[in-house]
Amino acid sequence: MGERRGAAVRAAAVVLGAGACYCLWRLAASGRRGPRAAAAPGPPSDNSTPVSTHAMDADALQKLIHLLQVTDDPLIQEQALITLSNSAAFSVNQDIIRNLDGLSVIGGMLSDCIPKVKEKALNALNNLSMNIKNQEEIQVYITQVCGSVESAPLNSDLQLAGLRLLTNMSVTSDYHHKMINSIPYFLRLLSEGTERTQIQVLKVLVNLSANSAMTRHLLRAQVPSLLLLFDTSINRDILLRALVFAANLKKNVKIEDSAGIQDQYSEDSIFFTLCRGSTPFAQKLGSLLHHPDTEVKEQVVRILTQ
Repeated sequence: MGERRGAAVRAAAVVLGAGACYCLWRLAASGRRGPRAAAAPGPPSDNSTPVSTHAMDADALQKLIHLLQVTDDPLIQEQALITLSNSAAFSVNQDIIRNLDGLSVIGGMLSDCIPKVKEKALNALNNLSMNIKNQEEIQVYITQVCGSVESAPLNSDLQLAGLRLLTNMSVTSDYHHKMINSIPYFLRLLSEGTERTQIQVLKVLVNLSANSAMTRHLLRAQVPSLLLLFDTSINRDILLRALVFAANLKKNVKIEDSAGIQDQYSEDSIFFTLCRGSTPFAQKLGSLLHHPDTEVKEQVVRILTQ
């Protein structure tokens, strides 16, 4: 046991040293580079993937992964996960961590009862999910991540970390079906969440709404406050994403022929709010045609012409 604990302490030193070097490099690099583009297509992501030769070597990454396996100290676990998350900002490390079975080790930390440890694990998986091959392994945790989002304190960093990971995992439609049961809760966050939470959950909902297979699951949901998102005074990022969400659904309903499917929805569903010529929604769109933001007006026109 003493030898096992000693190995953990030695590994912790590697973690602290690697983390400090990384932070120093990021501070220096931030002065040299402008904004970085998102690495994945679709809605903007909260993370990017710079490619650099300043990457941790496989031996250091292996020590970090081993550390997570041998220590039960939450502070050491947090630091190890933070350093792995930072290292995953480099694309070469994303592959190395996967090849070292790091994804399953980090994924195992999602069962930790300590919120901060779980949050740091979600952040690490989020950065690692910028890699398609990694997504193929991370997708097994989607149901668990959805559960964490629902059980986390409202608007907490833990909840936002889960939503960020789901945003990346929903850029393609491959894993949308794993999020179906959480759709009612996602939509609930539009009513109860802060602006930061609303923006993040809308990123997930926009991705889901682009998939016609998810249309009926979204349209049958009930969101009494949905119309409040289409107000001229609302946060521009919220408004724009809400409009894209509505435009995607309207497009998919048109493809399916709304006249033939309206009997499937209740009168307080999203379908009747957005897709049945709702006078309040039409009035909202009319006002938004005069919005100063060009992208907002483009999405309004997109809705009106479908």
